[in-house]
Amino acid sequence: MLNFSKIKIVLIYLSFLAVSFFCFSNISDSNNFFLKKKINLGLDLQGGSYLLLEVDSTPLQKRQIQSKVIPLKKKLIENNINYKNFKIKENVILFEINTNDKEKFEKFFKDKNNDINIYLSQYRSFELDYVFEKNLVKIFLSKNGIIKINTSAVDQSIEIVRKRIDETGTKEPSIIKRGSNRILVELPGIKDPERIKELLGKTAQLSFRMVTDDKTEFGNETFILKDTKEKISVSKRIILTGDNLIDANPKYDNINQEPIVAFTLNRLGSQRFGQATSKNIGKRLAIILDNEAISAPVIRDAITGGQGTISGNFTFQSATDLSLLLRSGALPAPLSVVEERTVGPDLGQDSIDAGVFSLIIGFFLVIIFMIIKYRLFGLIANISLISNLLMLIGFLTLLEATLTLPGIAGIILTVGMAVDANVLIFERIKEELRKNISNNIQAFDLGFKRSVVTILDANITTLIASIILFIFGSGPVKGFAVTLSIGLITTLFSAYFISRHLTSIIVLRNREKKLLI
Repeated sequence: MLNFSKIKIVLIYLSFLAVSFFCFSNISDSNNFFLKKKINLGLDLQGGSYLLLEVDSTPLQKRQIQSKVIPLKKKLIENNINYKNFKIKENVILFEINTNDKEKFEKFFKDKNNDINIYLSQYRSFELDYVFEKNLVKIFLSKNGIIKINTSAVDQSIEIVRKRIDETGTKEPSIIKRGSNRILVELPGIKDPERIKELLGKTAQLSFRMVTDDKTEFGNETFILKDTKEKISVSKRIILTGDNLIDANPKYDNINQEPIVAFTLNRLGSQRFGQATSKNIGKRLAIILDNEAISAPVIRDAITGGQGTISGNFTFQSATDLSLLLRSGALPAPLSVVEERTVGPDLGQDSIDAGVFSLIIGFFLVIIFMIIKYRLFGLIANISLISNLLMLIGFLTLLEATLTLPGIAGIILTVGMAVDANVLIFERIKEELRKNISNNIQAFDLGFKRSVVTILDANITTLIASIILFIFGSGPVKGFAVTLSIGLITTLFSAYFISRHLTSIIVLRNREKKLLI
């Protein structure tokens, strides 16, 4: 155990230097690929905003039920099932059939291969469910069908939220799923989240529709123009949606000297837009965003190049925000802020100061205790402890981890566990020396060998606990688990390689002397 080959010694200290090197990138301003890596401070340390968003999937459920109407009617006709009084009420499809047709209806509705009531294999159930009330059939989304829609809506919303926040230039945001229909957003360094809230609160459902002279409600909707407050009637027929956009950017209109949004369409969008504008020259085209008419310009010429502009008395900031929303895409469902907290930078700095102070006090108390208790070997334990901390910080920097207050607690706990490993080793060596083993090498060798199992047991059980915390925890709890897990690995490395090698140097040089430990 005390014999080290030259290759092993080189590998031990090269590994230590390679990992510890990244510690210094935290105090370096270099743009070098390696030196630009840094430990990021969490929300509780540098201040910022905490938003808990809730996804409302009710419109999606309504849309899903409505999408079943035409295919369902066709299927009923194909199976020779006569129906009447077909209608939708509160996300439920209602119609009446003859008693003799109930069996035929059940047969096609519960067919796993039908394209109306999709079979959800992961849940082992159908997307839709139904009940009979005499001759009345009620069709509605099943429990698992709603779960599927909610899950899809939240997953899509997380990606759109991430794109929108990234576009604002926010560094190191934390965006995670909470429960079945909520999204947690942590924005370090953001003191005023109002603009972020405004951006996240808009679904950004964009559509282009023609303005009509028809004032009846059938096939038309009435809007009030945002810029002129004019009341207009707009066709429900959608020419284009935001899905057809490739890019959008804020620009200045040289003629009117006002900010506008310039957009670029994909190939399909260009074709549709070209056809619509060429057929409707002289008519007005309404631009609808989130059920609000932004503007309704007159079509002067056919727009066939796939590029256009949106005007509407924008400020440059509002034009920039609208461009950002259109680039990132529309949210599948509305989002609402259900909880909001702001952590001030002063409070964050107080947390850092308190954490660092406790770490320094604990560190120096441990160093003093080890020197008093174990003398020269206590100094070796302290060198091992310092190398352990350097490697831990190096690993966290290499991973560009986010350090939170619980993460600092994990580092402090690592200091205690690192010392604990050395204490176990030295106490075991003392036991071997008490057995009147006159050979120092043998006593130290047995001390290291027989303490391995105890130290591994203690560290592996703690590692298992930290892995469980990481899997089932979230936010700061995960930060604590990551710090503790890495600390356990660096503790084992420093105790059984660095500490053991330094101990072997002293023991081999003083093999004939009585060593005090």
